[in-house]
Amino acid sequence: MSKKKQKRTKKSQSKNPQDQNRVVVTGIGAITPVGNTMHDSWQAFKNGQSGVVKITLIDVSHFATRIGGEIKNFDPSEYIPRKKLRHMTFATQVAVIATEQAIADAHLDLDQEDREKIGVIIGTSSASTVDESEKATRQLIAEEARKLSPFQVLRFWPNMQSFWIAEINQLKGYNSTVGTACAAGTQAIGDAAMLIKSGAAEVMVAGASEYMVAETVMAGFTAMRALSTSYNDDPENAMKPFDKNREGFVPAIGGAVMILESEAHAKARGANIYGEILGSGVSSDAYHMIVPDPEGKGAALAIRRALEDARVSVEDVDYINAHGTATPLGDLAETKAIKSIFGDHAYNVPISSTKSMIGHMMGATGAVEAAVCLMSIRDGIIHPTINLETPDPECDLDYVPNVPREADVEVALSNSFGLGGQNACLVLGRY
Repeated sequence: MSKKKQKRTKKSQSKNPQDQNRVVVTGIGAITPVGNTMHDSWQAFKNGQSGVVKITLIDVSHFATRIGGEIKNFDPSEYIPRKKLRHMTFATQVAVIATEQAIADAHLDLDQEDREKIGVIIGTSSASTVDESEKATRQLIAEEARKLSPFQVLRFWPNMQSFWIAEINQLKGYNSTVGTACAAGTQAIGDAAMLIKSGAAEVMVAGASEYMVAETVMAGFTAMRALSTSYNDDPENAMKPFDKNREGFVPAIGGAVMILESEAHAKARGANIYGEILGSGVSSDAYHMIVPDPEGKGAALAIRRALEDARVSVEDVDYINAHGTATPLGDLAETKAIKSIFGDHAYNVPISSTKSMIGHMMGATGAVEAAVCLMSIRDGIIHPTINLETPDPECDLDYVPNVPREADVEVALSNSFGLGGQNACLVLGRY
């Protein structure tokens, strides 16, 4: 054990209530624009591979942005019986399959578990609500209302992801859906960890899923001027977090799910442990529906609360996975937030944006990014922020541009700052 880890552990033990459980991660599943498993996605992230392509799922010829992060070569029928599949939206299918991957990765034998003590929390902005609403509206306009499924209304509801995960696996513990926009996946994992810390659950399924390629999404974010519009013929270079020439994000599809357990439960069954959820923090900008607090005050508050909950200092943090959406205001506000909490030490901490490679999955990206932090802790590699060619003088921190970096990562911070000023951060550590 390193001196740094010894120092952090002693500090944590001295302040941690005796009745709080430590929370560890034992399984991860992910489906992203660069891979249909966490393993494949992580390999692509390490190599700086972009998954942004020309959109094929809908007709985008009349939109200023015609690119996004689509999932490739993905056939849900290989994993889910067709009888259940026809009642699930695409976002739900992703959440269910990522969960099955995570359960298998954790070698969690549910038949040997008390399913009343296993809960589910899934985060999302809207799941598949937008595209499902569009499909139903088209049927109504075509006067085909009688063809609507009796389950159509339920397909609109984001909580169906948590329902189907619980139903398929007969998990009867705490069940919830977090809808805090782009912070949802991060907050879902943090909320799940709190349940385990308190003893309300032994095992939690936690993560997020999202389907953001829909006409209303494209039109709405275009009107908001939040999307990248200059790279329709060069999609891999569209996402440019912290670059002077950044102009916005591209929408994406995907999700990630983790198996969280109390330390005692994981050790009792001899589970492999990826790392530990040390702490979480949540805040609100209380500023504007779209625009982040220009000084990053709300984001800074979430970071500070996460570090305090984890009982670590800024000097303990070895890596920050940024929210990094490539929006002009967002990247600057995040940079200011990091500086306000880390002070001069901010210049010593490597930072990278996973969204530079996959686009923005709204609520789901935070879950993927938390998993990335655990991979960095495990493998000692920080993936790059790709397309960072012309550094913004106002975004002057170490964003690990274009090339991966070897680093000893014991503690990582994962940032998620959502529309509506809803912020969530996680601190993850080596176990």
